[in-house]
Amino acid sequence: MELIDQLTNLASRVQKQLGHVQTEEATKTALVMPFINALGYNVFDPTEVVPEFICDIGTKKGEKIDYAIMRDGKPIILIECKRVGGDLTINNASQLFRYFHVTEARIAILTNGSTYRLFTDLEQPNKMDERPFMEFDLFNFHENDIAEIKKLSKPSFNIDDMLFAAHNLKYMRAFKKYFDEQFTQPSTDFINFVSKQVYDGVLTPKLKDQFSALVHRSFHQFLNDKITMRLRSAMVDTNSSMLAPELPPLVSETAGSAAVEADDKEIETTVEEAEGFMIVRAILRKMVAVNRVVMRDVQSYCGILLDDNNRKPICRLHFNGSKKYVTMFDVEGGERVNITSLDELYELATRIRAAVQRYEKKPAEADA
Repeated sequence: MELIDQLTNLASRVQKQLGHVQTEEATKTALVMPFINALGYNVFDPTEVVPEFICDIGTKKGEKIDYAIMRDGKPIILIECKRVGGDLTINNASQLFRYFHVTEARIAILTNGSTYRLFTDLEQPNKMDERPFMEFDLFNFHENDIAEIKKLSKPSFNIDDMLFAAHNLKYMRAFKKYFDEQFTQPSTDFINFVSKQVYDGVLTPKLKDQFSALVHRSFHQFLNDKITMRLRSAMVDTNSSMLAPELPPLVSETAGSAAVEADDKEIETTVEEAEGFMIVRAILRKMVAVNRVVMRDVQSYCGILLDDNNRKPICRLHFNGSKKYVTMFDVEGGERVNITSLDELYELATRIRAAVQRYEKKPAEADA
């Protein structure tokens, strides 16, 4: 099973158990050990994963760190755990600092089971940085995050590659933070810099006030336009249109919604529908070629089909009403599933794949 699938399944399972995870030990058992296991390390093999790792430091004897991941008898990754919801500020990483200095490990992780903060020694050799080069959220991650976390896994771990990635991630994290700050509230320096790129005259106080509002609005509009263009481009199939204006009713829905008329007009694909479509494609990427997963939008819902075939519905996205829900087609007749956010589509990954599996096992049907 792919790492993204393992972590998705872990997040889905643990969310139902969080109310019972009250202590640090429970956090280790329910979240941290399964996470380590997903990376390919055997948590029951003391040659790979050592719990309560001991390393005497000067006059401090018998101090322990929660886990040390080993290779060739030496620690390569150190992990310090706090209970779920626990504070992960650098003040709670004192043991990581000390152990990092006296062991050969170059990667340290501070976690509360849901958030994982990764550290190394980019600032000074053999001294753990105070700021993480990456932060991974088990309950809110993207595919790009998985590509970086995979570098920690047993089959992929290479310290030189890991440190190179850490160096890039550190600065990317800083750049993204700066962009986010300027997007939310552009600084005076940023406004002055941008203004000077398009205006050759003297920036009077009155012009600065005017440009401040214009820069803010332009920044927002520019990013929104870029996102919309990327989503639309991703939905365009080179051979046929993915946004067919008509989609006859597939089967009756258990929720009892009215049949969709074939002459729907003025169809507008929303950003949420486009993002939902891309999530479904991502879920199915290892199962079928992504160009086989096609979207057909109508006024009442956004249909996602296999092979652009009406007889092969994968799911329907109902995002136009006050409440969002998805019609799943892994069962005959379809089944309505209420959701509150797009992230919950990942929790339906198994059912989405099951819908496709139903058609893959059947003889090929005539195209609609």
